Amino acid sequence: MSSLDLASVCTRGRAAFLGAFAAAAMLATPALAEYPERDITMVIPFGVGGGSDVLARTIGNVIQERNLLPVALLPENWPGGSGAVGYSLVAKAEGNPYYVATVSVSFFTTPLLGGSPVSYRDFTPLAGIAQSPYLLVARADSEYQTLDDLKKASRLTTGTVGVVSDAALLAKMTSNELGVQIDPVPFDGEGEVLASLLGGHVDIGYFNPSEVLPQIEAGTLRALAVSSAKRADAAPDVPTFSELGYDIVHTQIRGLVMPKGVDAEVVQYWEKILEEVAHSDQWREQYVERFHDIPDYLSSEQFGEAIVETSNRYERLMRELGIIE
Repeated sequence: MSSLDLASVCTRGRAAFLGAFAAAAMLATPALAEYPERDITMVIPFGVGGGSDVLARTIGNVIQERNLLPVALLPENWPGGSGAVGYSLVAKAEGNPYYVATVSVSFFTTPLLGGSPVSYRDFTPLAGIAQSPYLLVARADSEYQTLDDLKKASRLTTGTVGVVSDAALLAKMTSNELGVQIDPVPFDGEGEVLASLLGGHVDIGYFNPSEVLPQIEAGTLRALAVSSAKRADAAPDVPTFSELGYDIVHTQIRGLVMPKGVDAEVVQYWEKILEEVAHSDQWREQYVERFHDIPDYLSSEQFGEAIVETSNRYERLMRELGIIE
């Protein structure tokens, strides 16, 4: 066989191989133009009616109302293990772009406690859409009218639902910054915490704005500070901890994740969808204004950075509290 014939055979062989490889790749990873080809499952790692359930279903409602997906987004509740059951289901579907889930406190704390086989490292951040701040409040008739008043106390108490909660972690952050001991007292629910504060059984409390704005407006509670980086629209007269000179910023970040390993094009597809959700009137009316959250769209990269930062903050504070070693 001549060298020319050999080269021709090799060229045809390479072309055939590359063609077969490309075909296999297309079968393994559908082109973005073909995504989504079927309905997408929205896994909710908690029961019906809770905060995570409301968040997920509201996102789904807005997506449907604005016709942002050509397929259905199907909510499925998978409660159990403080979020471990649902998050594990999503994480194990590595590379599968037909599973999404919302981020909650347990997304961070359950893995740190050793209660979940997966952590944030097993997910692909899609985008963030809002933040839930916390108001530090005291009874309006108490001696604690400002943060400086708290510094004068020998010891303080606050209510918390569970040992690992944002209220407990914020109490630790406040204790560190103000130099005063704040003891978290456990209760079974936020309603009990609020009743205990109003009844004078604990000194201060940390709540999302929607939980205490009626009492603030009625004059029974006073807000001393808000935990976000900027003031909340729902309480524009309440200064941030940072404004008052204290290095305390902590909010619940709201957004969606997919399993690890999904295509970059799929991430970009969802970034655009969630950006439209975050800036829509429907999202503002159905969620932001209802729960007095802070609108805050974050790209996949920004949301990923916020997730790492949040997990590190939880880990550091949980170590300081002796919850983990």
